[in-house]
Amino acid sequence: MREGPAVFTTVDKNGLPNSVYVLGMKLLEDGRIAVMDNYFHKTRENIKNGSKGSFLFLARPRKPYQAKGSIEYLASGPVYEDLKASIPDKFPRVAAAVLKVEEIYSGAEKLL
Repeated sequence: MREGPAVFTTVDKNGLPNSVYVLGMKLLEDGRIAVMDNYFHKTRENIKNGSKGSFLFLARPRKPYQAKGSIEYLASGPVYEDLKASIPDKFPRVAAAVLKVEEIYSGAEKLL
């Protein structure tokens, strides 16, 4: 189980990283990781420009993990609707950013 917020990182077309804290990260049944775009700006631009991404998070008992992969940006469909239903209406809920996990690390150890 995840502890606290996660860090979601993308890169721009010049290779400069951009990181944001996210709270509503959700592991999907197929192993992808989804997060709602509520206030993304640079992150949204990076995803639309083809950026890969990573999530950095802690899981119990305070063990660090990093998941890396390609990102889909979904403004409709079942994944978006399911995630949208779990986010309070006071947030914009623009779209779901969904990471297809291609690599997983715990510290320096590659797990996938």
